[in-house]
Amino acid sequence: MVHSGRHFLQIPGPTNVPDRVLRALSMPTIDHRGPEFAALARDLLDRLPAVFGTTGPVVVYPSSGTGAWEAALVNTLSPGDRVLAFETGHFATLWRALAEKLGLDVEFVPGDWRHGVDPDAVAARLSADSARSVRAVCVVHNETSTGVCSRVADVRAAMDAAGHDALLLVDTISSLGSIDYRHDEWRVDVTVGCSQKGLMLPPGLGFNAVSERALRASSAAALPRSYWDWGPILAANAAGAWPYTPPTNLLYGLREALDLLLAEGLDAVFARHARHAEATRRAVRAWGLEVVPLDDREHSSSLTAVFLPDGHDADELRALILERYDVSLGAGLGKLAGRVFRIGHLGDLNDVWLAGALAGVEMGLAGAGVPFEPGGVQAAIDHLAATAPASAEAAVR
Repeated sequence: MVHSGRHFLQIPGPTNVPDRVLRALSMPTIDHRGPEFAALARDLLDRLPAVFGTTGPVVVYPSSGTGAWEAALVNTLSPGDRVLAFETGHFATLWRALAEKLGLDVEFVPGDWRHGVDPDAVAARLSADSARSVRAVCVVHNETSTGVCSRVADVRAAMDAAGHDALLLVDTISSLGSIDYRHDEWRVDVTVGCSQKGLMLPPGLGFNAVSERALRASSAAALPRSYWDWGPILAANAAGAWPYTPPTNLLYGLREALDLLLAEGLDAVFARHARHAEATRRAVRAWGLEVVPLDDREHSSSLTAVFLPDGHDADELRALILERYDVSLGAGLGKLAGRVFRIGHLGDLNDVWLAGALAGVEMGLAGAGVPFEPGGVQAAIDHLAATAPASAEAAVR
């Protein structure tokens, strides 16, 4: 079917790329060893840490988020080191598998995919580790497969209460630039991120925000590393360069994305995402459907994962909505395959765009014969209208 108008990309990443960023990506490539590129690099490396809530360095890789996962591990750990990780969803499970392939000993705490990391379980496991054999705790801040957001500040408090010196490694792949995050304040040692979600870029950039303690750990870490090694990258960055060919045009795009985020203000960005998330949950509840997270403290501002009633296939619903209404929704992953669909509401998004996407979902539910109550879109609109930013209200008066 040929669709008029613009496609609604409502998966939780890659997200919509703003036109301004798209134009920047098409700029002519320049000499990556010349002064113009060095100025670009220094500007990015000076401003990027603010998005992570840090004043320390952020290492930028030409990579996916998976590459940034690996970099966090190989720069801080040694073969056989014990790692504590938590089964919060599909991506936590994948990070565990990657760690095991690297030769790490992962204690994987089972979970139901409907809750985030339990700070009490963190405290209990670390308090029992009298030998201090756990070298790192790995946490997925926002589990993209479930829409559950773990409470990293509480995890840090639990580690402190246990008096344990393990490193704290946190995946922010689907929360960076969308959900309030504080690398320095929460004393995270390595924060993992990537470009194609809240930063509104295509895939291709991976990030490690690095604490002083993590840098010290890297000097003793014995896992093999070359491409991922922080040392040569940070040394080259000091001169506005990389130790290999950098992704110049993605860096142009990153400059524009940072301009957009910092001009809006990070607090305003987080508030916008929280409004859109709440509006989406109100739509889901008005439809009589169930969201995946069970703890109200752990709802994601980046996406909402929605269960379909038994006997209805979420992938068939997604296919119908795409075919009829040109709206792409996220699939259920792993244990949730076929049972849930995911509505992404992160990145470059406004109220009207979200309302249109939710209208596509509501029409799709009716077309697929899913039992539901009408009125979800109206519930979302009511919330958006009632919580419109004050500046927008003032402009109408």
